Amino acid sequence: MRITRAAEYAVRCILFICMKAQGEIVTKREIAREMDIPDQFLGKIAGALARAGILEIVQGARGGYRLLRMPSKISLLDVVEAIGGEIFLNDCIMNPSSCSRVQGCAVHRVWEKARNQLRETLGCTLFSDLLAEESCPAGKSFNNAAGRTIE
Repeated sequence: MRITRAAEYAVRCILFICMKAQGEIVTKREIAREMDIPDQFLGKIAGALARAGILEIVQGARGGYRLLRMPSKISLLDVVEAIGGEIFLNDCIMNPSSCSRVQGCAVHRVWEKARNQLRETLGCTLFSDLLAEESCPAGKSFNNAAGRTIE
């Protein structure tokens, strides 16, 4: 299983919007330019994120995208699965009836455990956590605003 390019772009898009002031509308052009996302592709990604209830698409001359949830309420799993659907490592995990060996397969539980661990890791990683990372361009200002110090 591989996280798709679309999911990577979606994560970049949401992270960029999270770096802005709460409720701020961010233009498609600004996101595409700053996060190196092809403009036309960004529109498709934004549509999927809007259908998932993560962002709002604001129409008009001053339109763009705005978060519908706080960064502390959006996980990497939310964004990745909004784009690519539920994460799975192989068909037998997603659709056990497709595998004739599920009952006697020594590897099935390993695949299932790996999938669950990946989903748990992505689900526990919130965009507010990513903003607090020193490596994030917003990290320093986010930490300073929160009263934290970065050494």
